[in-house]
Amino acid sequence: MPELTVPELLELDRRHVWHPYGPMPGRQEPLVVESASGVRLRLADGSGELVDGMASWWSAIHGYNHPVLNEAARGQLERMSHVMFGGLTHEPAVRLAKLLVDMSPEGLEHVFLADSGSVSVEVAVKMCLQYWRSLGRPRKQRLLTWRGGYHGDTWQPMSVCDPEGGMHELWTGVLPRQVFVDPPPVAYEESYAEQLRASIERHADELAAVIVEPVVQGAGGMRFHSPAYLRVLREACDAHDVLLVFDEIATGFGRTGTLFAAGHAAVTPDVMCVGKALTGGYLTMAATLCTSRVADGISRGAVPVLAHGPTFMGNPLAAAVACASIELLLGQDWLTEVKRIEAGLRDGLAAAAELDGVEDVRVLGAVGVVQLDHAVDMKAATEAAVREGVWLRPFRDLIYTMPPYVTGDADVARIARAVCAAAREG
Repeated sequence: MPELTVPELLELDRRHVWHPYGPMPGRQEPLVVESASGVRLRLADGSGELVDGMASWWSAIHGYNHPVLNEAARGQLERMSHVMFGGLTHEPAVRLAKLLVDMSPEGLEHVFLADSGSVSVEVAVKMCLQYWRSLGRPRKQRLLTWRGGYHGDTWQPMSVCDPEGGMHELWTGVLPRQVFVDPPPVAYEESYAEQLRASIERHADELAAVIVEPVVQGAGGMRFHSPAYLRVLREACDAHDVLLVFDEIATGFGRTGTLFAAGHAAVTPDVMCVGKALTGGYLTMAATLCTSRVADGISRGAVPVLAHGPTFMGNPLAAAVACASIELLLGQDWLTEVKRIEAGLRDGLAAAAELDGVEDVRVLGAVGVVQLDHAVDMKAATEAAVREGVWLRPFRDLIYTMPPYVTGDADVARIARAVCAAAREG
């Protein structure tokens, strides 16, 4: 195919390419990115660059075209880009598993490498269901979660996303019926803690697990909640023989100010999912970690294996880059950088609280959120941000940012101005 002009590319894109959460053919013209470096996306039409306030859906924590990650990818390509993981193993996957075990909450000892965040949640649910079947308790097959959550777009993850007003409301009546409680309040409330305890106790005989996003709920609404609720869940699950799953796909690798959000409460779940920033935004990969209790329970069953094996499981190329990304993160003062971004977002987004139509402004770690009292005009809000030289991706009633950790102070301020502009226009 000859080199395409930007208009030709956009026309082919409209006719053939199905974008996430969009119609087919597309109705809104996407921006064409030619290249990316640092925290900037260079547009193919020659109009300039945009500061990426989204870190490519929260994954590119080190920015783009990073020399360390580039070298890790090149070096691995020269050895092997892929080899099947069934019956074979290799150093990048083994090193990655060890790194994840060492940095994760105490007690998570076993690592299942998956293709994506959604798949890691599927694996987590399968682990929990198979654990109880292996122990002769197949009635324990439902999941409990709180409303306002988001866990991915595949089948079991959709079943624990918010069933009303969420992206998967279409599938009501088809998805497995799970147990939902009210969304967690921002501050600790004993009455809500009692609701959690009572719900777990009431459904204990049928619950395989409780699954939540700890401290920050992501695409379900970008809500924050007290870490104390994680301790309540741990205690209630232990008391009533229910497994606890933390979905740290969005919150892992430092985003909230601890390596994992579970660290805010010093709690270890039975199963934990990670993804997004795992490879620094370079390649798709995720992981499901579990305790020895879960792994041993599955191994004692009539079917003593976890029957899941993606073709690209443990992909050496992705694993090598993931190792490099984790080592890069841990080899620097990442917490100071996250706190610096947090301070910049607090300062820059304070002005949004005075705007008409703004219901709430909240910041935690390298996460900044402006919530409107109405559905955002996505086109108008996006265009307002682009005029400020920033790429944002608003949704529902939210205009938010999760920038790369390498974003400088001036660019953090620019991102905050763009969020405010988007809130005014959206």
